[in-house]
Amino acid sequence: MAWRSSVWSCRGFGVRSNVNFLASKLRGHRFTFYTEQRCGFKKAPKKNEPRKVEEVGRREMESAGRSKGPSPLAEPVPTAPPRSFGRLLKPLVFTVAFTGCSFGTAAIWQYESLKSRVQSYFDEERADWLEKLRPQKEGDIRKQVNRWWNSLSEGQRTVTGIIAANVLVFCLWRVPSMQRTMMRYFTSNPAAKDLCFPMIFSTFSHYSLFHMAANMYVLWSFSSSAVSLLGREQFMAVYLSAGVISTFASYICKTASGRLGPSLGASGAIMTILAAVCMKMPEAKLAVIFLPMFTFTAGSALKAIVAMDAAGLVLGWRLFDHAAHLGGALFGIWYITHGHEMIWKNREPLVKIWHDMRTKGPGTGGNGAP
Repeated sequence: MAWRSSVWSCRGFGVRSNVNFLASKLRGHRFTFYTEQRCGFKKAPKKNEPRKVEEVGRREMESAGRSKGPSPLAEPVPTAPPRSFGRLLKPLVFTVAFTGCSFGTAAIWQYESLKSRVQSYFDEERADWLEKLRPQKEGDIRKQVNRWWNSLSEGQRTVTGIIAANVLVFCLWRVPSMQRTMMRYFTSNPAAKDLCFPMIFSTFSHYSLFHMAANMYVLWSFSSSAVSLLGREQFMAVYLSAGVISTFASYICKTASGRLGPSLGASGAIMTILAAVCMKMPEAKLAVIFLPMFTFTAGSALKAIVAMDAAGLVLGWRLFDHAAHLGGALFGIWYITHGHEMIWKNREPLVKIWHDMRTKGPGTGGNGAP
């Protein structure tokens, strides 16, 4: 089973000591150090007097401020501390906007796919006819790749791009010069400066090879069932939205408990896909890869996963990001029971607007007909 783990240390990131850094900068240079003169008969230059007057005036203002109350020139108080729930307003707006854009784009994508399906059918027929006339080549690598690609199911072809993106981000974690960027944009932390874009980027981020391999294996295993139930376009919208929603659930729980720290991984989004499949096919038989002799139903597996993540959230377990797991699972359950009817089946007005924009162009009639 794949889990979304939390990163609690930066060990191995190649952080250089400040002392060594300063030593390397100061090496080979000479500096003259000045100390304040305690006594002597040399008269101080006049150009230093304004600075002394300003220093005395500043000290008097500080002493007056301490006696009369806080001064407006005192140390500024942060308007939004890291644990403030007010900082979650922007991530909330981003979650709603990103989810709406994901489903809107998926609806338009499905429209374009259906529109080009007839044309692609004739193109494939013509390509097959030309392939028969063309002499066959022995050991053609491209042909081998195409044959392997065509042997995959539609769900497996859909998640291939997701897996490739995760592998690319995993490789970027191994580049020393990218560590600062990866920590800033590819880990989600409610106490960080950047809150919105890491919500989606962290969904494709894994630092551990075992973590990435386990998550991608589960995604590959459930991809065929999920895409056959939802369709390719709707699957992508649900997966991307689930990544942001599960991260926002993690933000809420971390802010409420005060256990602020970075997290990364695709487990929240994968939990949504797993919960959706288990809700649609509760009697399906599942098994753990290491224990194939023990089988259980999908409905029982979903109940056990939700119960374990809920217990981990209440008891404060820190092994996994249980809030992200639980948020992803609950979103998958809600989408199958209510969200599909509320969101996907009401996409017709948007598709109609897009259809009117596509058909009303140069060379078309007033009613949109060519």
